Parts: sequence; structure tokens; C-alpha cells
Amino acid sequence: MRICFVSRRFFPAISGMSIYALNLLRELVAAGHDVTMVSQYYGDPARRAVYGGGPPPPVPGVRVIGLEALGEQNGGDFERDIDAVVFTIMREHERRPFDILHAQYGYPTGWATLLAAKRSGVPCLVSIQGGDGHWVGSCCETHREAMVRVLDHAGALLIGGASFAEEVQGRLGTPTERFTIVPGAVDTDRFTPGEGSTGPVRLLYHGRVDRRKGVLDFLHALPAVTGDWSATISGIGPDVDAARALAADLALGHRVAFSGYADYADVPDLYRRHDVFVSPTYAEGFSNTILEAMASGHAVLSCRAVGVVDCLRDGENGLLTDPGDIPALTAALTRLVQDRPLRDRLAAAALEECRRVYSWSAVGRQIVGVYDRLLGTAPATDFSEELPVSPCRFRAEPHLL
Repeated sequence: MRICFVSRRFFPAISGMSIYALNLLRELVAAGHDVTMVSQYYGDPARRAVYGGGPPPPVPGVRVIGLEALGEQNGGDFERDIDAVVFTIMREHERRPFDILHAQYGYPTGWATLLAAKRSGVPCLVSIQGGDGHWVGSCCETHREAMVRVLDHAGALLIGGASFAEEVQGRLGTPTERFTIVPGAVDTDRFTPGEGSTGPVRLLYHGRVDRRKGVLDFLHALPAVTGDWSATISGIGPDVDAARALAADLALGHRVAFSGYADYADVPDLYRRHDVFVSPTYAEGFSNTILEAMASGHAVLSCRAVGVVDCLRDGENGLLTDPGDIPALTAALTRLVQDRPLRDRLAAAALEECRRVYSWSAVGRQIVGVYDRLLGTAPATDFSEELPVSPCRFRAEPHLL
């Protein structure tokens, strides 16, 4: 099967979806498919400081085409970049025809891929990711209409969990039966437990340093956590400076380290040097960092949030608090720091479930099954390619989309 995979933020961008895409490409190549990836990326140094980026690196067995998001970097001109993605897909299709188009993110890449499907006659599917459901469409009429057309007309829609599908239904009206639930996955050969420590309990936040991920809540909770602990904030993002300033204001400098950007090759060892993973997020599509922590033998503390409740159950394979509840977060952190048997029990349950449910071989087969169902079908053509152009808060900060 000849597949065109279209990504918005591919590795080395700082995004769990970048790693998800990398692993999916590897699975497709291993299964014998002919894969071309078209990926947007940030070249502007200021934006790369927030999300990472640069041209996508080679992926063995994959034809990789990088498209710098020039319009997005110039005032949030998403339309310019959509035209570039459509042109590239069509050029590659004319060179050697595709059988399937698969977009990661509903907008802008999903909309671009839907347009290419209409023009090429090749069926498409779209993976709906976190920002699509939580923010896209609430920002302006342009993006709401684009998302609705993608949700209504793509040949198939993949989504990480039932809670996320219900949120998208509530916000954009898509019937939940339109979605095929394909959970996140993790490479359990790379992410393995460490040997543990007899010293302070080592707490880890790893991912995008963004208040929407709860990193500032984590810092606010730490001063009242009793017991012997240390903490690491790993990653880059829009709120690195705010997090550093807050840690200084709270006099946490001697117990909290900011380790900065983590190369993906080094991330498994980063997990193994810690004991507890903390992700007090407000919403996810499906959290790949939580899966990585589960595979690494961590007790996980997160929130009763969309995209989290599909894989974590409070007191069974993790601890959950309500998003933004700082006292509850402090109490849960104290429990994990002081109660070694609780940490061990939660970590063991999470590890067993991760190895059983969230392997890449199973998830890759499920995605290829969707490809097989779409193969040879005609894409939708009964929609307008014209969108209203309206003011949007994300045009000023497009990296937050």
C-alpha cells in the first residue's frame, strides 16, 4: 500500500504526537508499506524555542518531505501553508499515485489533506489530536468551519479515547459513531523500569512546559508536600520563563531542577532516573508521556481530564485529582512521597496494563485495518473548498493551536 502521511509537528518538535508519528511510520515500514511523509516544521528560532523543530530528520524506509510553515510564522497565515501542503501531496501523487492519505491533526493538515483527497480521488483519514478537540473551532469561525468539514467528510476519523470523542461531539456536533477509537501506544522495548533509589522520591514532569499541561499547578503544590523528595521539570515550551520565576518565588530552587530540552534518544534514561510521574494536565487527546511513564515503571499522578481518564483509574493504576485543585494535588503528592507500597502497587499495575494494551504492534495493526477498509473507496467531494476568513486569536500565537 502506498501511503501519504501528513504531519503538523513531526519529531524533533516537542510534542507527544511527534513521537506517535515516528513510531507509526516505523510500524508501517516494517509491515512492508511504501510511505511518504509530508511534515510542516518551524524554522524561525523564536518559535523553535517554544516547540522545537527544524526540518524533519530522515526516517529509515520513508520518503520525508519537510515544509517550513512560512505562513504560520508570518502572522498566522495558515491558508498559505495549507496551499503548500495540498500542492506537495498532489505533486507526489502525480509522481507515483497514493492509495491512502492520512493526516495527523484536523487543522490545518487535516483540512489540507481533505482538499487533496477531493482533487486526487484518493481516500483520506484524519487523526483528531488534542488541540483539535480542545481549542480549534472555539477560536474563530474559519477554523470551526474547517474542522466541521473535516469531521463530516473524511473517510475515517481516528481518536484516542471515548472521553475525547465525547468532547468533540459536545463542541462541534460530530456523532461519536463517526470515530474509530485508537489509543496511544508506547515502545515498551525502549521504555523500561529503572532500578529505583533509596534517597529522596524523585518526581518528574516531562513534556511541553505549558500552563495548560498543569506545570504551574505542580510548582504551586510542591511547597506543602511533606517528606523527602526532589523534582525535575523536563522540556521546553511557552511557559518555561514563568515556571522558573514561580519556582524562584516559591523558594524551590534547591529541590526543583529545570533540565531543558530532552533529546528523544535520552528520554528513556530520564524516566529511569525518577520514581513518580506528575502530569496535572487540564486536557489531552491521549497522553503519550503518561504511557511512557507507565512503561517506565512509574507511579503516575494526573487529573480527571479528557484523554487521561481513558487510561488511568484513580487508586488502581494511578492517582487522579481534579484539574486546578492545588490542595488535592499537594495531598496526592504527599501520599506518593510517603507511601512506598502505594507507589509500588500503582506502578506495577500501570506497567502490566501498558505492556498488555498499549503496544505499537497492536495499535499499528488497528490503523492498517482502517486503511484496508478505505482502500479503493471514493473520497467525499460534496463540500465547498471556500472558507470564511475571520479574525482569530491563534493567528497571533499560532504555535498554541
